[in-house]
Amino acid sequence: MKRTAARPLLWLAALLAVYLCAPFVASVPQLGAADWANVDWRATWSAVGVSAASASVASLAILLGGVPLGYFLARSTSRKVALLGFFVQLPLALPPLTSGVLLLFLLGPYSWVGRLTRGMLTDSFAGIVLAEVFVAAPFLIIAAKSAFTAVDPVLDDVAATLGHHAGSRFFRVMLPVAWPAIRAGLALAWLRAFGEFGATVMVAYHPYSLPVYTYVVFGGQGLPAMMPLLLPTLAIAIVCAALSIYSLRRKSALEQTENGDDTLEPGADLTASRSETAELRLAFHLQRRLGAFDLDIAWTPATRRLAIIGPSGSGKSLALRLIAGLESNASSSVTLGATRLDTLPPERRQIGYMPQDYGLFPHMTVAQQLAFPVDADPASARYWLDHLGLAQLVARLPHQLSFGQRQRVALARALTRHSELLLFDEPFAALDTPRRRRLQQSLRTLQREIAAVTIIVTHDPDEAALLADEVLVVEQGRMLQAGLIDTVFERPASMRVAGLLGLHNVGEGVMRASGHVEIAQGLVIGTGDSGLAPDAGQRVMWRVSSHAVVVSEGGMHAGVVDAVELRRGERYVRVNIAGVRFDIANEDTRLREGAPCLVDIRASGVTVWQAGAPHQASCA
Repeated sequence: MKRTAARPLLWLAALLAVYLCAPFVASVPQLGAADWANVDWRATWSAVGVSAASASVASLAILLGGVPLGYFLARSTSRKVALLGFFVQLPLALPPLTSGVLLLFLLGPYSWVGRLTRGMLTDSFAGIVLAEVFVAAPFLIIAAKSAFTAVDPVLDDVAATLGHHAGSRFFRVMLPVAWPAIRAGLALAWLRAFGEFGATVMVAYHPYSLPVYTYVVFGGQGLPAMMPLLLPTLAIAIVCAALSIYSLRRKSALEQTENGDDTLEPGADLTASRSETAELRLAFHLQRRLGAFDLDIAWTPATRRLAIIGPSGSGKSLALRLIAGLESNASSSVTLGATRLDTLPPERRQIGYMPQDYGLFPHMTVAQQLAFPVDADPASARYWLDHLGLAQLVARLPHQLSFGQRQRVALARALTRHSELLLFDEPFAALDTPRRRRLQQSLRTLQREIAAVTIIVTHDPDEAALLADEVLVVEQGRMLQAGLIDTVFERPASMRVAGLLGLHNVGEGVMRASGHVEIAQGLVIGTGDSGLAPDAGQRVMWRVSSHAVVVSEGGMHAGVVDAVELRRGERYVRVNIAGVRFDIANEDTRLREGAPCLVDIRASGVTVWQAGAPHQASCA
């Protein structure tokens, strides 16, 4: 159903629209009173030529300086730069005649610049250009600043990790993405320069520009003689306005693909890509202070499929950026095999960095994306296009691809330069559950067939368990635990780690004699690994398998059903025994919330270990 705006808003919009259109309508009947016979067309077209030429030269000068200035204003957070931004936009707020007076102070015949140039900058074509640059430049600067601010800075980061230095990133990524808005600002700047009168008449009365010539004709011959001069002005203004509006409307050729093409082609043989050389190992010690936040984590994993997990704001993404070299910090160290990455800029680290939306450049086709890395291998690009099912998509832009296709393009782009380290920053966070599962399985398949080290940053423990052999758990910039997936999930170092991993049936207790552990006041249960259990009296952590908690009529422990939940189609019952809650898979529909029950806890499903400080465990 089509939505409409509130009626008062429509009336206000209509009132202003009518007022802005009314002068054009009112001028139509006056065309018949125009003095067409006495028009000096030679002088008129000369004035049009002066205005068009000066506006074009001024716009070129504005473009050459305004785009870099807009980029600088957009990227800087300095107060001094903000003050500069205020001053360069100030001509918009000044009356044109005031702008002309200010320019005379700088360029006039009695100023030091005027004496140096012997008055050549006033009453000259150069004076017209300088006046137009002063009043029209803010239009382009504001457009460029807004355009560069709107460009996702992650595109610059991704381009850096693909081997491009700052200048190349600006001309090949930032400027093309921002260009449609800059082009619209350039059209408006040209139009403002073409119609400039106040500053021009103060600085350069001669040669006549079209606005000045129109003023002269009106003063000498009146309104009928001036009327024909409006036609070229209106025609040029309409063309420029239409161009600016067209530039702001970016139409997509195709709608975004939302089909299920999110997985690898069945039967695609990827084994040929696996390196025969010894597998690389990553090690790092990352340190970074940002305001009150302090990151300090070290990890030396022994496998190549890694995950960093933690809550929002824990420093996961910052750690990834430090590894990629996108955050400068001399105190951090990163090594990959025998290579010290921390001594290299991001463009020389030979890595693939993939943010949440995969960092595809919106103005490049799939073929251009794969050719973009500085050291892209054409043979490798053709191989991955074929084996990742992208061969039919080479002419498509990113907005014409599904999420799965985008992921595969980003992977192929990294693999075309034989990246030895692939960094994924929460790559599936924005997806719905079915698509997320498909893409996770797709990435898992590819992980096993390439030799690159992969790091997945995530807050989803299931994702970490699927895509990694080792996991690092972090919070508030510190390591809570690191080690093999099985070790960390089976024996978390603390209740906080257990919570971040979403583990159930885990708690703290006190070890008692004969391999028993007291998990709550008066609740003592047996354990199946008494030979490895800590000594009696020690604080321990315990875990009970959901299969070890059995509801039976002759159960030893009395409990109450706290809740019944469905998890991926399976029915789970939460039973409260002496204040301790156990989650168990149970399909008995008689167990409803609030119902009493008797429960046995089998010792064979109970494990205990000594609770300790954060530690790292790895395999040889």
